[in-house]
Amino acid sequence: MSDPALNELPIIQDLSLPLERDVFLRTLIRELSGTLQDVVGLDEASGFISIVGQRVGDQINEDYRTALSVDQLDRHQVAEVLVDLKRRIQGDFYVVHEDDDKIVLKNRSCPFAEKVIGRPSLCMMTSNVFGVIASENLGYAKVVIEEAIARGDAGCTIVVHLRPTANAMAADGREYLKA
Repeated sequence: MSDPALNELPIIQDLSLPLERDVFLRTLIRELSGTLQDVVGLDEASGFISIVGQRVGDQINEDYRTALSVDQLDRHQVAEVLVDLKRRIQGDFYVVHEDDDKIVLKNRSCPFAEKVIGRPSLCMMTSNVFGVIASENLGYAKVVIEEAIARGDAGCTIVVHLRPTANAMAADGREYLKA
């Protein structure tokens, strides 16, 4: 005999829950990065995430080169690729300055959305992907994250130095060289 109270319960699959693949994966990455930050510290966690970012950057770089049928991207293509790849993963990056020495980008929306807040180690994904793509195509990159949503800023400001100028050397960032 069935319990009449069970018939009054909502159907599980019809429940309104903030759970779907994107939210689940962003939450998973947030918790992984947070656990790393708590266990080994921010610098070490950033190092581990950098390794992942390097691999992701290599793959994305190859994907764009193949799609464009080129062996190497020029500076303008690198800037366009950096904006496009973030757009495809729901970031809102745009170029505010581009010259032979650097590309400066701003961002209004992180692909990790609210899950990035308090997880600055996740910024290493952006640093490494940008650094790998710029250096593999232009020979050198130093990525400086001047502002970051993860650190509580309203948006992100990323400077990708393309040559080891005095300004680039004085900036606090990560250097990338063509493999």
